[in-house]
Amino acid sequence: MTMNSISTHPFDDQKPGTSGLRKKVKIFQQKHYLENFVQSVFDSLDECSGARLIVGGDGRYFNRDAIQVIVRMAVANGFGELVIGSGGILSTPAASCIIRKYQACGGLILSASHNPGGPDEDFGIKFNGANGGPATETHTNQIFQLTQSISRYHIADTDTVDLDRIQEFYLEETLIRIIDPVADYVDMMSSIFDFSAIKKLFKSGFSMRFDAMHAVTGPYAKALFIDQLSAPPESVMNAEPLEDFGGHHPDPNLVHAATLVDAVNAGAIDFGAASDGDGDRNMIIGHNCYVNPCDSLAVLAANATLVPGYRVGLAGVARSMPTSRAVDRVADQLEIPCYETPTGWKFFGNLMDDDRITLCGEESFGTGSSHVREKDGLWAVLFWLNLLAVSNKSVSELLNQHWQTYGRDLFTRHDYEGIDTRDANEMMQALNDSLPELSGQTFDDFIVEQADQFSYADPVDGTLSDNQGIRITFTNGARIVVRLSGTGTSGATLRVYLDQFSQSLSQTDTQILLAPLAKVAQSIIGIKRFSGRTSPDVIT
Repeated sequence: MTMNSISTHPFDDQKPGTSGLRKKVKIFQQKHYLENFVQSVFDSLDECSGARLIVGGDGRYFNRDAIQVIVRMAVANGFGELVIGSGGILSTPAASCIIRKYQACGGLILSASHNPGGPDEDFGIKFNGANGGPATETHTNQIFQLTQSISRYHIADTDTVDLDRIQEFYLEETLIRIIDPVADYVDMMSSIFDFSAIKKLFKSGFSMRFDAMHAVTGPYAKALFIDQLSAPPESVMNAEPLEDFGGHHPDPNLVHAATLVDAVNAGAIDFGAASDGDGDRNMIIGHNCYVNPCDSLAVLAANATLVPGYRVGLAGVARSMPTSRAVDRVADQLEIPCYETPTGWKFFGNLMDDDRITLCGEESFGTGSSHVREKDGLWAVLFWLNLLAVSNKSVSELLNQHWQTYGRDLFTRHDYEGIDTRDANEMMQALNDSLPELSGQTFDDFIVEQADQFSYADPVDGTLSDNQGIRITFTNGARIVVRLSGTGTSGATLRVYLDQFSQSLSQTDTQILLAPLAKVAQSIIGIKRFSGRTSPDVIT
């Protein structure tokens, strides 16, 4: 077998975002492009020789091709062992589970999460460290710096590896292990949740629909809900992972999972859930009842001791800054710490590694706990099923009980997608420049109490993260958060988050209740003036 060192040149667009490097497939297919990034990851590690690396992805287009490249490069870089999910499949939370269980130096996860897949769509790659979580900001900055000075990468001449057969074999000194991508994850879930109680729930006639969205969670959902928990086969829909996700957008929200929402609202299904491309996000619904992700985190925290894995209680909780303050109210009553972090799961990792928190979540349909170092869509679904089983309540009853106890944090997110990047940056700069003058100003019935740019000092290692989003709070308990998303691959996505505390349990639509605040947000941000947009593309 020949080991080659290939001369290359830097690409100037390989800076990882909050979830790794995401680009169009055709960009990754450029000569040297993927290889440069992978070699930079390997060069950023203390030692590759003899190390164990986990590799897998969400099955999207280019997933298999990328894994073949990674295998050849890992062999040439001297890794001692590669553990690869059969078929090239590993959900992101399963990859985190396996990194931790197998004590690997880390893993390469191939996914663009909830972004569309296919030859003309998106691909992504990110490195997760030995704790199973996304690389720290310091580490991703180091990787980027290496991409800017790279001049060579190492790659072996090998035959194509059969990814579809569970097996073990050597390529030179590197052990290649193709494993069942589901088994270790299912074992972990069975150690956390009361499977016997959930089985009884299904035997009682309880019905659910889980939409795998033709993404990675299909095999996991079938193994859990049908094989382990005895749910009927029709409980899982769109279960076959497809390279283009069936032509759909694998984002579990009310827009992209509309078929599921309509089926549950028709009345014959008690519980609905969906997950995204790589399995780390979740949506929870009941009959005519949508659970926004902020409320979901708060409900799980408030009822955690009903689940076997959390009976001892919670060390603390954390939420991303744009997430509503619903979980803060639970933490106050439980008298446990509550941390506010920037968007990006990596910020939760330090808190979990230091045993400061047990549960955490982001408003972008991400919820998780210290069982892994990633958000975990199926874990959240199982948590809700466990609560439904032991409480003998419906989704809406659990939600209303929570609001009666803690009050209600009305919340919505408005996404303006594909804005010209220059226009978006000018809009954010103008808003940032206006912050010192906003305090005390009145907009309709809203008086600005404070306006700032969110910065975060990590309480574990002291790392400072500046410019993490603009916060505008009002004297009546309302809040507007504004930031540009780092998960897209073309143009810019402006995210506007609106939340307001209320003691009212009115069933009036959230968008109607928050419409006055949305009007104020449009005015303060200048969305129409800078982008020409008068309404968001997606509302969640």
